[in-house]
Amino acid sequence: MGHSFILLQLSVSGALMGLVYALVAYGFQLTYATSKSINFGQGELVMLSAFCSLTLLGWGVPYWLMVPLGLVIGALLGLIVERAAVRLALEQKSEGWILLSIIVGLFGFSMAENIWGRDDRPFPTPIPADSFDVFGVSITWLEVSVAIGVLGIMGLVELFKRKTLLGKAFEAVSADRDAAELMGISAKRTVMLSYGLSGTVAALAGILISPITTVGPTMAAALILKAFSVAVVAGLDSGFGVVLVGLILGALENLASHALGSGWREAPGLILLIMALALRPTGIFGKAAIRKV
Repeated sequence: MGHSFILLQLSVSGALMGLVYALVAYGFQLTYATSKSINFGQGELVMLSAFCSLTLLGWGVPYWLMVPLGLVIGALLGLIVERAAVRLALEQKSEGWILLSIIVGLFGFSMAENIWGRDDRPFPTPIPADSFDVFGVSITWLEVSVAIGVLGIMGLVELFKRKTLLGKAFEAVSADRDAAELMGISAKRTVMLSYGLSGTVAALAGILISPITTVGPTMAAALILKAFSVAVVAGLDSGFGVVLVGLILGALENLASHALGSGWREAPGLILLIMALALRPTGIFGKAAIRKV
């Protein structure tokens, strides 16, 4: 096996993991679109949903039923964050949601430690652990399930936004909140919807990534920084731009870890984030905002 082939293998498996960062980043985009706010406790939603889903499996709930139930739990957690951390701050037109969503996330972290303990746990899955070769590159069925799950739910949410009445309200509030309110669309309900959807995609991220990485209270911390890097680099209104940036970041992480040692795994995300904020704050795919004076 040649050196370039090893690099290709690392890039492919890293890129497929990067799709999970893209999915969490997509959750950021959903709430930013309607309310210009971000849930900085999004990583904790991923972790709490994963723990709840693991508990359901422990109770004997079959996997096919656990997935939709896990997504509902995620949506409810998203709504709790909106109610507890975001709504009041937005009504007061303050930036308080930043600190409040971090506090809710920390509360979720300590709750998880108290309920489930500090140890990482394996997450059982019916998806086989074996792999198959594509042009000589080994891909596992778990990695395929991540790709299908991420692209599937993002596609469904985009369809929902374009084809349903509720989705069109979502788009209207995203485009111009005040104009949407004048047309009789409730911005408050639309923001609730965006946080519910954001919680749902967080839950799916947890269900998809847990069989690969295990479930633990600290799983959120590393995930959230990478997802935030992806969201900022792609742009908070880029739609599927996060997928491309997620794939690239995942591949770069594996390559950095291979070339420089595992301690450098986090470096590409931080470097990309710093460069994006310095050079293009609206993101690669983001639209520059035009301010009317």
